[in-house]
Amino acid sequence: MKFNLVYKTILEELDQVFERIDYKDIEHLMDMINKSHRIFLMGVGREGLATRAFAMRLMHYGKEVHWCWDDTTPAVRKDDLFIFTSGSGEIGHIHYVVNEIKKAGANIALITGVPDRKTAELADFVLWVPASVYKGKDNVVPSIQPMGNLFEQSLFILFDMIIMSLVDNSETTFEEMSNRHRNFE
Repeated sequence: MKFNLVYKTILEELDQVFERIDYKDIEHLMDMINKSHRIFLMGVGREGLATRAFAMRLMHYGKEVHWCWDDTTPAVRKDDLFIFTSGSGEIGHIHYVVNEIKKAGANIALITGVPDRKTAELADFVLWVPASVYKGKDNVVPSIQPMGNLFEQSLFILFDMIIMSLVDNSETTFEEMSNRHRNFE
């Protein structure tokens, strides 16, 4: 494969995904974020890497953020927001955690490529990212890339767009975000 053809195809795929996302749903997720003081996040694999990057940026934005796998993560409370990413919508241990969080009464947001699977039924809000996902089946943007690459790339971009929009619609500045960056590197 020629690299110049591959990157152009990948960019076309991403363009198709972002043309199909419902931006009102993104705004709804942003409202949930702004209304929540404490935000928890969970994702696995490469989706988890994108989600963890989002967790970092939410902390830079000024939110109290907890990554679900950290040993210092506190108990979830009623008014907390828990954001999950599950490309296929059927990852067993994510579904288990969503079920437990539901019992705790926290708000649950699910970002998925397959919105009609079992985990979405438990969520308070579902954001559909119509990108090809690993073990997906919906009418999504197909990809030349393996497994869930397109969904994972879309998450990284989507999450950066959300942070930029949150900052743009608040009194927070990128300079303030930078001041919250870890200072012991």
